[in-house]
Amino acid sequence: MAIIITDECINCGACEPECPNTAIYEGADDWRYADGTDLEGDVVLPGGKEVNAEEAQEPISDEIYYIVPEKCTECKGFHEEPQCAAVCPVDCCVPDEDVVETEEFLLQKQAFMHKE
Repeated sequence: MAIIITDECINCGACEPECPNTAIYEGADDWRYADGTDLEGDVVLPGGKEVNAEEAQEPISDEIYYIVPEKCTECKGFHEEPQCAAVCPVDCCVPDEDVVETEEFLLQKQAFMHKE
């Protein structure tokens, strides 16, 4: 399951630098699959979606920090718990019930984004 930032977010920004996948962005900021990953050019994501990793994507939120679900791995492969949730002072980084993924799939996404 990916993590989502709820509307209780106070825009403190504590979560953004903690994300090992660069999946967290400030509200209204464009994002790219390539940001903070080893992805470049045209790629097929583990879920089957075809994208250009360097192409700017529309912000998910214009008002608060947001997490890109396709890039979120709940920190699997890096940490034992989601780091955004660990540092959030208002506990607004919570599991996204609309994006349920197995640990195996989360680790597959992590390996796909970060070639070792």
